[in-house]
Amino acid sequence: MTNHEGADLHKRVERYEAAVDELRAAHQDVKELLVDHILFERWQQLGAELGFSGSTQQHGAAQERDLGSLNRQIPEMTDSWAG
Repeated sequence: MTNHEGADLHKRVERYEAAVDELRAAHQDVKELLVDHILFERWQQLGAELGFSGSTQQHGAAQERDLGSLNRQIPEMTDSWAG
């Protein structure tokens, strides 16, 4: 093998390794996206089973009431955990 062939082979190996690294990164991105989507769907399903609405089309007054109720519950929960 000549020096030129060795340099060419070395460049090919570097390109191959870079392509494999890029493929691994893309695979990880897709995996994370799918896991996030699956977890979000499961979270919505659990919420629906517990009686929470997954709809984002709540009317303003109902949404404010729900948020107000939640805001009152948070300090109560914090106090009970601290005790």
